[in-house]
Amino acid sequence: MTLSPDERIAGLLVPLFALRAEDDPGIGDLHALRAFVKWAAEAGFRLVQLLPVNETGSDHSPYNAISSVALEPSTLATRPGDLPDLQNEDYRRIMAASAAPLREGPVDYPKVKALKRELLTAAYRYFATEADAERVADFEAWCAEQRDWLEGYSLFRALTERHGSEHWDRWPAEVRQRAGAMRWLAALSPGEAAEFAEWRRFFCYIQWIAFTQWQQMRDECEALGVALMGDLPIGVSYYGADVFTSPEIFDPDWSGGAPPERVFKSDPFTEKWGQNWGVPLYRWEVLERSDYRWWRERIRRVRDAFHLFRIDHVLGFYRIYGFPWRPERNGEFLPLSEEEARERTGGELPRFQPRDDSTPEHREANCRDGERILRVLLEEAGEYRLIGEDLGVVPDYVRPNLASLGIAGFKIPQWERQPDTRLIPGRDYPRLSLATYATHDHAPLATLWREMSDAAAHDGHARWELEQLGAFAGLGVYGPEPYTEAIQ
Repeated sequence: MTLSPDERIAGLLVPLFALRAEDDPGIGDLHALRAFVKWAAEAGFRLVQLLPVNETGSDHSPYNAISSVALEPSTLATRPGDLPDLQNEDYRRIMAASAAPLREGPVDYPKVKALKRELLTAAYRYFATEADAERVADFEAWCAEQRDWLEGYSLFRALTERHGSEHWDRWPAEVRQRAGAMRWLAALSPGEAAEFAEWRRFFCYIQWIAFTQWQQMRDECEALGVALMGDLPIGVSYYGADVFTSPEIFDPDWSGGAPPERVFKSDPFTEKWGQNWGVPLYRWEVLERSDYRWWRERIRRVRDAFHLFRIDHVLGFYRIYGFPWRPERNGEFLPLSEEEARERTGGELPRFQPRDDSTPEHREANCRDGERILRVLLEEAGEYRLIGEDLGVVPDYVRPNLASLGIAGFKIPQWERQPDTRLIPGRDYPRLSLATYATHDHAPLATLWREMSDAAAHDGHARWELEQLGAFAGLGVYGPEPYTEAIQ
């Protein structure tokens, strides 16, 4: 698919879990996405953007994935026609027992994941005993091709299954990192080793199915003329396969986040200290020695499923705000003064890493670091296939640098202002831009309208957002009045 800043396209952002079908198993998945993309193509849209689809852990957050590569099993289409190894009788039995209560209301992640797991287990059971030699050979060939990341991932997932949690710091000490786990594995009895190997094979099978389905989805989108856009968070979970497998490239003593937001009155911790996301910071000097091999692998696998993708918090490649404590300790630090906090951290306070932007020399170095890393990503992604989420407190060198690299930045109309505070017209945006009224952190327009129209709420912020968007679009915002399909 050819993508160029000389050709304007319109698209839609949708959380995959929200694409609910009449007979879905309690969550939107690739079956529903297929129908949505067809509708989008017929309506003239040429891009569909999703939230991250990497595998999640117990918190179910797509921005805290337990693998930088593995795909989330709950996104998979799990009807017999979608899963070649799933038999009709198994599907009917499992769905009849579990699915009906899940179709009402919000996604019940524990139950939905358990249901998808049961369907995939039934499919694997048939594959392991009945699959023909050609299909088994295809699976083995795929595993060999993906060995660089799959071996460590499958070991982590099998240990997660054994210990009932991805929180590796609660596991026995000898298996908390890959090297120790391999020694433990070598000491198992033949029977135990075979059982453990079967668990690893099961998780490899799920990922084989996942990558096959997502690649097919990507090809179907391309045939319809619709680019599929993914989302790549800058960080990965502290409790994930990557930290377990490659601890040398992460700094576990620092958690990534964002600086304080003084206007964030609803969250005292964010107002005082900032956002502590808990993702471990990278040891960039270690990554550089391997020519950023880990990042290159991550980008290649994203391209297996998507035509282009957004980098969430691209500012973090230039410098990232770090906390010298894990999020679990936020409550402990909330009431402390800076001096008291230093006493508990050995002298450290939250700060930008590797350096702040306080001097021209720092800014130049940060810009140089970010450009070096982003050039590596571009080598793997291809031209015009990266979009940088450059929102928040943006250093003055970031947007010019992104533009020089051919990386589109974000334009949120209600935030883009001329020096006299007037809205900047869309025609004056840089050609290489992604203009959108919202990101995954914003409420949908329908929600804003309902909040504005709610007589009890009288939400001034919702009204302001809609007024600004209406002015940008050359429309009036008339309200408050009930939100209806006519307004939609």
